[in-house]
Amino acid sequence: MDAFVESGLLEDDDSVTIYPEHTKGKKLSSSSVDDILKTRTYDLHITYDKFYQTPRLWLYGYNENQKPLNVEEMYEDVSQDYAKKTVTMESHPHVPGPSMASIHPCKHADIMKKLIQMVTDGGKDIGVHMYLIIFLKFVQSVIPTIDYDYTQNINL
Repeated sequence: MDAFVESGLLEDDDSVTIYPEHTKGKKLSSSSVDDILKTRTYDLHITYDKFYQTPRLWLYGYNENQKPLNVEEMYEDVSQDYAKKTVTMESHPHVPGPSMASIHPCKHADIMKKLIQMVTDGGKDIGVHMYLIIFLKFVQSVIPTIDYDYTQNINL
């Protein structure tokens, strides 16, 4: 951790984060509550698809008030090039309940091979542990409204 802090990659406090210890016993003013941007959130599930031998991403969305999104609302967050084609609503293999958005894994292996080949062609070496980070960044191109943690940077 010390090396990480010394590298300068550690970010200071996030200006929009509300820390419980600072607000304990205090009532938030209506203006400070209004400054908080409410967004949709998603639960992400990653399973392994035995047939395609790749990770498979499943998403279940919630609106700004933490109520489950319906199918059409989830499709609003997907790039229209992929909605109802690459991203479809299916039953999760391990979690019972309503259908989840799933990114079909048929092209994952080919795309991941190309991305990793680009890195190695550029003279860089990429560890196996970085595969999931690259996979999530690839998925972000399909679902551009989802933001991930930006502490891992991949330069292709």
